[in-house]
Amino acid sequence: MFRFVAFVLLASSSLPLSAQSLPPTLDQLAATPIVVVHISQQLRSPPDEATITAGTEAKAPTASAALADSKTKTEHLVAAIRAAGIAAKDVQTEGLSISADYEFETVEGRGHQRLVGYVARNSVRIKTRQIDRLASLLDALTGAGATNVYGPNFSIADPAPLRAEARKRAMARGEMEASEYARDAGFARVRLLRVEEGVSYQATDVVLSGSRVQAIPAVAPAPPPPPPPEGGGIEPGQIETGVQLTLEYRMER
Repeated sequence: MFRFVAFVLLASSSLPLSAQSLPPTLDQLAATPIVVVHISQQLRSPPDEATITAGTEAKAPTASAALADSKTKTEHLVAAIRAAGIAAKDVQTEGLSISADYEFETVEGRGHQRLVGYVARNSVRIKTRQIDRLASLLDALTGAGATNVYGPNFSIADPAPLRAEARKRAMARGEMEASEYARDAGFARVRLLRVEEGVSYQATDVVLSGSRVQAIPAVAPAPPPPPPPEGGGIEPGQIETGVQLTLEYRMER
């Protein structure tokens, strides 16, 4: 193996100087320097869809009875969701679980668990594009027996047009900044060599207030809440959609 390596090194050293790849000198690098700029461009837009997860809970002495009761409650909940105008394709079962239900008691000064039955839980995920009717939807869910409600989580159904516009603006900003560096260094223009892109996507905070918080019971279904105030205490805010670009340019005279 050592003979082979020595041969390769000898062969490469015997090549003409013009055939070997030599690193550029400092003078060559200074003649056409490279400038790298990092651009983050964000666009803000109101959300056009929201997702909510709603669940039911059923307790019974046996697992089969708990599951049967949970099935009935879930069917009632789904019927209310459909009545609220949510299409079947936007309703999806997210989780079904059953667990033992224990009570703690003290006998002769010692505490221990006693099995009293089973708890079945079922949850469905709902997607809606009727942002202005979220308060009414939450009322319908709690009124139909939902014991757990999570959300709403806001999003944009098709962020591609926003990203395209953000990309266009980022490229323009990148060239402007690189050209400014070039002019300050005594060069006339820049030439784009490389583009790397990352996508950013985030929502602003969602605010829930007033009757909407009180209308989500922690343990057992509550009576239908009173009519919500205008807007229902829900502020969708805005979604930030954008791109992060790394742009590499060569300065030219």
